[in-house]
Amino acid sequence: MKTYDDLHWDDLRTVLALVRHGTLAEAGAQLGVNYTTVARRIARVERALDLPVFERTADGYRPTEVAQQIGAKAAEMEAAADDLLRGLSVQDQRLSGPLVVTAPQLLIAHVLGPALKAFTAKYPEIQLKLRASNDLLDLNRREADIALRISRDPGDTLKGRRLVEQASASFASATYADHISQHTDLPIDWLVYEGMADLPPHVRQHHPLSRIHMVFDDMVAMAGAAQAGLGVVRMPLFLGRALGLRQIDLLPPQPYPEIWLVAHRDLWASAKVAALRAELVPFFKAERHRFI
Repeated sequence: MKTYDDLHWDDLRTVLALVRHGTLAEAGAQLGVNYTTVARRIARVERALDLPVFERTADGYRPTEVAQQIGAKAAEMEAAADDLLRGLSVQDQRLSGPLVVTAPQLLIAHVLGPALKAFTAKYPEIQLKLRASNDLLDLNRREADIALRISRDPGDTLKGRRLVEQASASFASATYADHISQHTDLPIDWLVYEGMADLPPHVRQHHPLSRIHMVFDDMVAMAGAAQAGLGVVRMPLFLGRALGLRQIDLLPPQPYPEIWLVAHRDLWASAKVAALRAELVPFFKAERHRFI
């Protein structure tokens, strides 16, 4: 009778990660290990069970029914462990130790610096880890302790506070803005984000010479292209101003998703999360003029 003594929690969570992500590299990135470690753990599971757990395909690893069963139970175990650790975090009221914060790259780069400097000066024993990402990290799975999100819907399962409303407008480099004003008979080139890969109706109606020049899948790259004078871009007011771009009147200010501070409900009142919240709320209130 098999006892599966060689199987460990790391093996089971590796199966879960590979079920979720499909490739060794992506599963390893989620686990914080290299792809060879993922492959070694999967091979160990298959040896212990004497069953194929994944089918190897050209596109990655396809989970078998066995993998699906392991993944489902491992997800339950993971959720129970996360619940336990969140509960312990609430009990820990020390203002020391790690605090993982996630926020969009451009918000960290152009807004948060003074607030984070003030926070670390007040609480030097808190070790901030910043995860700069536009992806919505899973706070239920403890991928971060607290998140700043630019969103109209920050997450029903989370507890949050709206920090500031925002507006967007059209911006261009000074060189390209001058080009538009001097050559009113030429097309106006726009740089657009792939999630909003069309021109606003106002632009189509009032500036018919406008055309989409480039489409980007990354806001950092699109902002750099605007700074290089490659065209007009629609972006939040705080960002256009921070980048030194010129606001132009092709598009009047439009409502843009708000900035929220969110955390798991269990962590909202924890000492470190509460301390960061107490720093950020008045900071954004004082900086409101940058966003609208």
